[in-house]
Amino acid sequence: MRKYLLDTNIVSYYLKGIDSLRDKVSGNIDLLSISIISCYEIVSGLQSIDAKKRIAEFEKFCELIEIINLDKASISASCKIYAALKKSGRLIDDIDILIAGIALSNNLVMVTNNTEHFERIEGLRVENWKN
Repeated sequence: MRKYLLDTNIVSYYLKGIDSLRDKVSGNIDLLSISIISCYEIVSGLQSIDAKKRIAEFEKFCELIEIINLDKASISASCKIYAALKKSGRLIDDIDILIAGIALSNNLVMVTNNTEHFERIEGLRVENWKN
């Protein structure tokens, strides 16, 4: 059974109410997770614009899915990703590297609209549910 890690941008689109994405998320809710990093990105962004209603909606969403923390395995995977991308000259943001490390170390499919960056990572399975 495939399990999924939703990237920050996918959760943002979901919260904005994109129907096709809402259907896809709702149909797979028991297979979904997000990283603690995406939680930070979403809540800090919403707090910066004082979007209390959307924060409450996000918190309800988080009750339905698993939130995955950084651990030794994900940090180790992230360090390997960083080294490989740096050597290739195709480095991406550290936050994306940490999220990818969580996906790899937990054997999750990365769901993102940022396929250009995440497809650079060897061994990472990537899907785009926004299309």
